[in-house]
Amino acid sequence: MINPEKFQNKLKCTCDENVLFEIIDDIECDWGNHIVIQCPKCEEIFSVDCECPAFQNILKLVERNNSLYSDLEKLEYLKNSHPK
Repeated sequence: MINPEKFQNKLKCTCDENVLFEIIDDIECDWGNHIVIQCPKCEEIFSVDCECPAFQNILKLVERNNSLYSDLEKLEYLKNSHPK
């Protein structure tokens, strides 16, 4: 499981702002519950535990923040994805 503490530092969002994301510990979708983060500027929500069509893909943030997820974390994120 992804450690939410890695989101305690400022990250570059897809809106090109460096922000401290808000962590939402438990949000529900049709397939279960997630830990998500939300940008305080653009208010976009990203699922941090697996790919879910209800939220933005965290890999979009990884593109802007190279060290955010390891290769193993990226594989786990995609492996646990919900159907689209």
